[in-house]
Amino acid sequence: MDPDTIEKPSTDGVANPKRPTCQQTLRESVTISGRGLMLGEEATVTIEPAAVGHGIVFERIDLDPPVRIPALIEYAIERDRRTTLQREGASVETVEHCLSALSGLGIDNALLRVTGPELPLGDGSALPWLEPLQAVGLQEQDAERNLLKVHRPIVIEENGAMIAAFPCEHRTTQLLYELDYGSKSDRIDSQAFGFSLGDDDYATALASARTYSLEEEAQSLWDQGLCRHLTPRDALVIGPDGPIDNAFRFQNEPVRHKVLDMLGDLYLAGGEIQGRFVASRSGHTLNRRICQRIIEQQHELQADESLEGRAAMDIRRIQRIMPHRYPMLLVDRVLEIDGDKRAVGVKNVSINEPFFEGHYPDTPIMPGVLLVEAMAQLGGLLLSQKLEHTGKIAVLLSLDRVKLRHPVTPGDQVVLEAETIRASSRTASIRGTATVAGRLAAEANIRFMMVDAEQT
Repeated sequence: MDPDTIEKPSTDGVANPKRPTCQQTLRESVTISGRGLMLGEEATVTIEPAAVGHGIVFERIDLDPPVRIPALIEYAIERDRRTTLQREGASVETVEHCLSALSGLGIDNALLRVTGPELPLGDGSALPWLEPLQAVGLQEQDAERNLLKVHRPIVIEENGAMIAAFPCEHRTTQLLYELDYGSKSDRIDSQAFGFSLGDDDYATALASARTYSLEEEAQSLWDQGLCRHLTPRDALVIGPDGPIDNAFRFQNEPVRHKVLDMLGDLYLAGGEIQGRFVASRSGHTLNRRICQRIIEQQHELQADESLEGRAAMDIRRIQRIMPHRYPMLLVDRVLEIDGDKRAVGVKNVSINEPFFEGHYPDTPIMPGVLLVEAMAQLGGLLLSQKLEHTGKIAVLLSLDRVKLRHPVTPGDQVVLEAETIRASSRTASIRGTATVAGRLAAEANIRFMMVDAEQT
């Protein structure tokens, strides 16, 4: 499916005038009660206004002590057919409809005090959340909204399902979903639906679309002891002849609900997302995965921006100091050198690296020993700045406290850091780390012997 088929907003500027640019909270508290979808337990949720920068936070007040769980992707755990947040052993189930309503209204800050392990289902749509929030109204706050942008295309495919994100020049979240049950299309016709947050009306286009299941899916959940409090009148169950004891609110209600869910799941990024999304047969799992990828892309961009224009040694100067050459020169640039105390450098990892041919052909991963070697080479460049080391080469002598924590793959930029622990004229030791997008990939304490260059 071509993302260009999504109609672009009519806005000429970067910002969308129909979307808030300042943070918002609700004017006063609202309370919503009911039974959950899967577990069927009674729950009450009181949504309270919150200060700037608070974010969306759930609090299980029925626990002793209460546990607060931010609505962020790092707290999302794997669950079938729903989105669940967990922290310190406490969880809140089925948060996607609530988050969809908060996203649709542009509410950035709220504290949701919850009694029970699962949010109320209501009629299975976002209306039970949207209408009370609209009734109390919103309060604009004195701070800009957190905006994440899709800078490069992201595509995730798995078991015939796909979700993709593309950059968008306008400040809007555009969603296009294609629903196709294949052999079961006699039950639900192939459907597609597009929605642009801010240009389209969330309340009329999405909020009332209910969660649904095929009859055999509902039976499977029933057999597992789930949803036993519901009947087809309470939930949208689709049999061979259409909804059982019920009726569609829209001819394409299933695909609209998929978009509703996607909007809620994407709010786990921690703010508004500027981008264009295309999905086919995907669900909560892929929604969460692309949300994580967008956050990682944002961190990578911030790291790249912080590294621009700070080169302390280019490759030509490095080669004048180091005897290493292709394929063993593993420091592309030194960004910072603080005397002989600390250095920061980078290694840009390309798919063309010779070691990827055999490590491993189908799953390319940079060997951990080469990460350690890259840290050691940066350490050698750092030690070369010490006056008594002039004309000497740092030869690796021993390693201690080596830990490999995260794989490095093609396309990564490894940020190397070396800090001198001690140095004499004959020996030296440094502490080295290697990170990718702010995540620690490797660390080690490295000891060197300083050898005259002509002896190497």
